[in-house]
Amino acid sequence: MRKVLIAAAMTALIFTNENVHAQSQGVVIKQSAFSVKVTLDRLQAIFGEKGITVFARIDHAAGAKRVKKDLPPTELIIFGNPKIGTPLMESSILAGLDLPLKALVYQDASGKVFLAYTHPGFITRRHGIKDRNKLSQTMSRILIKLTDQATKKKP
Repeated sequence: MRKVLIAAAMTALIFTNENVHAQSQGVVIKQSAFSVKVTLDRLQAIFGEKGITVFARIDHAAGAKRVKKDLPPTELIIFGNPKIGTPLMESSILAGLDLPLKALVYQDASGKVFLAYTHPGFITRRHGIKDRNKLSQTMSRILIKLTDQATKKKP
């Protein structure tokens, strides 16, 4: 029993360290109440309702299986809206390295599911964009709202 508790504590510590590092790199991480597939299905449906284009959905776990490797359920969705992203690229064409936006939904070793994405403010800082703060704040508010809808059960 003690070994199980130690292993669980080590897993939590590793995840916590990864989470802290990710957040320091501008990554927002939210726990989901749903499976990876359901979380991403919900997010994709919400994007469709809001007129946000989904450019691709990539199943990293399926890709790993093709090369005889194992990953826990992990999927990436690439999405955006040129009306919002283009002004950032007008300020710095290199913002195109981070656009369109992406969200990663993954299951950790304990079975918990998380949704992660890069905070728009981090993107503007990374590329030295100083004239689009209001746009970045709007993008952030939209992402918070939509990702909350995808990850949380209704009360």
